[in-house]
Amino acid sequence: MDPLSSIGKIASSGLRAQSERLRVVAENVANADSTGDAPGADPYRRKTISFEEMVNDATGDSEVDVSEIGRDRTEFTLTYDPAHPAANAEGYVKMPNVNPLMEMGDMREASRSYEANLNMMETARQMRQQIIDLLG
Repeated sequence: MDPLSSIGKIASSGLRAQSERLRVVAENVANADSTGDAPGADPYRRKTISFEEMVNDATGDSEVDVSEIGRDRTEFTLTYDPAHPAANAEGYVKMPNVNPLMEMGDMREASRSYEANLNMMETARQMRQQIIDLLG
C-alpha cells in the first residue's frame, strides 16, 4: 500500500470524526435554552461524543471512528421563572445541562483537529507532487 495514500485515509477518517463532533457541538449550542414542553418536563440533555481506534483490515492503518453519541447525565439547573410555561409548581424551570463556554471550547478543539487533518492531507499531496516532479 502506498504510504501517502494511507496518510490520506487516516486524515480523512479524522476529518469525518471531527466533522461529526462539530455537528454535535452545534446541536448542543442550538438547544442551550430549550426547556421541556410541559411543567416539570426534562429539557434538552447535552449530547456527548466518543471516539475509538479502528484498524482498516485492507491496509492495516489505524483510523479514528465515532464509537458513541451519548447523553451527559449531569443534573439540570433550575431557574426561577414562575411565568414560564414549563415552570413546576414552585415556579422553577429545568434548564438544559449545556454550558455554552464548554461547547465553545469543544468547538475550538474540534476545529483545530479538523484543520490539522486538512494540513496532513495537503502535506501528503505536496509530497506526492514532489515525487512526481523528481521522477519526471
